[in-house]
Amino acid sequence: MADYKALYQEVILDHNKKPRNYGTLAHPSHHAEGHNPLCGDHLSVALQLQGETIDQIAFHGESCAICKASASMMTAAVKGKTREQAQALTREFLAMATGKLDLSQPNQIGRLAVFAGVRDLPTRVKCAILPWHTLQAAFNSQGTASTEA
Repeated sequence: MADYKALYQEVILDHNKKPRNYGTLAHPSHHAEGHNPLCGDHLSVALQLQGETIDQIAFHGESCAICKASASMMTAAVKGKTREQAQALTREFLAMATGKLDLSQPNQIGRLAVFAGVRDLPTRVKCAILPWHTLQAAFNSQGTASTEA
């Protein structure tokens, strides 16, 4: 268990210090703003689809380390995937983060499993899932997402 927690902390710190796909896109085909009013996390997710494939994706904003790391890993995980694949991964991540996914069963979580322990930290679950809700909002042309919806 200690090794798992150490890996979790290492990954969070790495993605917080050097977030992947951090920035903006000039002309995104999809975009949404996400906000967690409880802790103040606020981020924007933008993507450019080429057909049904995520060709480019970026995020930016002000957020805690868990939210930023989750957004960084999310963008890396969905880039190059189809919209359908990204939405399926989003459903799995949200289920995992809320304790509803059995990781012993086949899934697409991969390295994102480092966030599995967040389910035991109720105040941090919303930090980890905000980027994923924001991605869903972008796909659905909703414009905004909130952890309190």
